[in-house]
Amino acid sequence: MDPTSRPAVVIDNGTGYTKMGFAGNVEPCFILPTVVAVNESFLNQSKSSSKANWATQHNAGVAADLDFYIGDEALAKSRSSSTHNLHYPIEHGQVEDWDAMERYWQQCIFNYLRCDPEDHYFLLTESPLTPPESREYTGEILFETFNVPGLYIAVNSVLALAAGYTTSKCEMTGVVVDVGDGATRVVPVAEGYVIASCIKSIPIAGKDVTLFIQQLMRERGENIPPEDSFDVARKVKEMYCYTCSDIVKEFNKHDKEPAKYIKQWKGVKPKTGAPYTCDVGYERFLGPEVFFNPEIYSNDFATALPAVIDKCIQSAPIDTRRALYKNIVLSGGSTMFKDFGRRLQRDLKKIVDARVLANNARTGGEITSQPVEVNVVSHPVQRFAVWFGGSVLSSTPEFFASCRTKEEYEECGASICRTNPVFKGMY
Repeated sequence: MDPTSRPAVVIDNGTGYTKMGFAGNVEPCFILPTVVAVNESFLNQSKSSSKANWATQHNAGVAADLDFYIGDEALAKSRSSSTHNLHYPIEHGQVEDWDAMERYWQQCIFNYLRCDPEDHYFLLTESPLTPPESREYTGEILFETFNVPGLYIAVNSVLALAAGYTTSKCEMTGVVVDVGDGATRVVPVAEGYVIASCIKSIPIAGKDVTLFIQQLMRERGENIPPEDSFDVARKVKEMYCYTCSDIVKEFNKHDKEPAKYIKQWKGVKPKTGAPYTCDVGYERFLGPEVFFNPEIYSNDFATALPAVIDKCIQSAPIDTRRALYKNIVLSGGSTMFKDFGRRLQRDLKKIVDARVLANNARTGGEITSQPVEVNVVSHPVQRFAVWFGGSVLSSTPEFFASCRTKEEYEECGASICRTNPVFKGMY
């Protein structure tokens, strides 16, 4: 059967989580942590020259090489077994460990999606500033190891913008604010083309919010077992955190009505099985606040997210700026905090209005600027916007014509993956 008659496989590999599923679906089939647990016990065996022992070691090595787990299974295995070590193949949006990444894809395809890679076209995602060599490695693994008939490597920001499609308005000009677990990027896109020179990156992301909440709870002396503290902080972030409009007012609210605002976290100690409880207080709003006041978390970076977005749009070509302000699309799990979009829009509007007023004052009122419309777009599929955009893109009839095929790869080699057939020389 022709692979183009089957739905494409869409895999969005993120630093923290991987979303995977088939084209045409509204939601990914699986959302798993991007982590691999590998059995490295055979590495610690003493080397011996005897032939019999060498064969035993070799067989043990082969068995250990096949003995690996991914996602939640990997995390559970590393807790229960001393022989399995965790590897995080992606750091800050870039693949760092290609062996672990290949194993991860293997389990994704065969264990989770349970499909034959030779029967489906594949759509994978990458961050905007990924080096071309990384695309070559991806192409090599997919074409050589998995023998896929066709591959398309898409820029995740463009897919996030495509996910914001509405039936009435298909807008492919906008700014994508992608706040993931390991990287935060502000990417301007004009008519579907990434303006690469204006991409801004921020060294604060979802993992930093988790670490900040962990630090706040530790400093307050909450009764959380140390080996469980990071997981508890992550769950507290996902369940209880929200974005506040005024940090001082929020402190006063918590102090006046602690019973209303302070939540209780109940857990079980992993080693003894004894139950424990802890309070979740100020960190409910202080966690997401690091995006708007980074100085409360780190002295290394002090520019707020709204200021970075404004700087990004101001560095873009002047004729695209109004359209960019009008369509700021949120993407990634760390934008899911309650009222995050509203706070971002308010702070950004303040910066823009202040500039317009300053400009009017400079000209003495002779020339008045038109007010700039600022609009931050939130949509229901925000958490996996990139995956959903990939699902939409790979459902179109043009998708299969844009893919790099196995025949092209065999004729030209891995270098064909360096350029994207839609964006030609740019990507």
